[in-house]
Amino acid sequence: MAGQTDSGSVHRIARWRAAGGTRGRVPGSLAVLTAAVLTFHSAVPNAVGRLGSLVEAFLPWLGLLVPLLLVVALVRRSAMALVAVLLPALAWLGQFGGLLLPVERGAHHLTVVQHNVSDENPDPVGTATALAAAAPDLVALEEVTPSALPAYAAALGSRYPYHAVEGTVGLWSAYPLTGVRRLDIRPSGIGEGWSRGLRAGVSTPEGEVAVYVAHLPSVRIGPSGFASRPRDESARLLGAAVAAEPVGRVVLLGDLNATVDDRGLAPLTSRMAAPRRGFALSWPASFPVSRIDQVLARSGTVTGIRTLPATGSDHLPVLARITWSRAAGS
Repeated sequence: MAGQTDSGSVHRIARWRAAGGTRGRVPGSLAVLTAAVLTFHSAVPNAVGRLGSLVEAFLPWLGLLVPLLLVVALVRRSAMALVAVLLPALAWLGQFGGLLLPVERGAHHLTVVQHNVSDENPDPVGTATALAAAAPDLVALEEVTPSALPAYAAALGSRYPYHAVEGTVGLWSAYPLTGVRRLDIRPSGIGEGWSRGLRAGVSTPEGEVAVYVAHLPSVRIGPSGFASRPRDESARLLGAAVAAEPVGRVVLLGDLNATVDDRGLAPLTSRMAAPRRGFALSWPASFPVSRIDQVLARSGTVTGIRTLPATGSDHLPVLARITWSRAAGS
């Protein structure tokens, strides 16, 4: 009797494995494909509809496929699929796991706030007051309209006596500003009136820091695909300006209309460090799915980034802390 039972168990296991192997082909293949996209997303071609940039814009969300594929593998009782699901899980953790760690609370040199305040913001005073309450050293704003500028200047002026505005972008600082100038990052075909960039020197206790504030062109998803060419061109111009910056320490604050994984920001992310911790999804404010409000640093580390409570904008503000490298300097 025992021999018959053992024989039956062996046959059942063999049938389960055989059925699982067949049933697991589809979820297993999807798991391998997901892991490949997460690991080698730069290989997804951009020639047709800029598909690569579209995938990279939402790359972290591919992680949602892991629990879904896990459930399918269990329902189908496929050992092969279960093993395959480990691949995208490990790929996701390798790519984004560090962002899940708590934001570092130790010593840092600079605290900054970045916020697209929206040109339709009904409460600029309340927005500015909320940003100042976070007590950053620098506040960078985009979509500052001429009509709202006096309100922002008045609300931020007492805490931040130094400020500069070029077009629709502005910088408020607790430290003196020097060398303020407009930054021309217009893509081809855009007129002189389009002004969305500035550069300013900031005299901090640790020395001179070059601060760039920028608002790159928006992107659209349409019948022809992911329309990101103007943004990418503007990013190249901004990257060239950062590359030519003589000051060693550089901070870039802005609504870049791209995630740091998007190859469109490669002219910047190849030269500057992105945050090491914190997802800080900032857009849209009602249900954030992406961080397109960025804080990048050269000769330093963005030790963490987090969102602040919603204001009257369709973006959430982000706050980041920066620590300079010992060897960095002017």
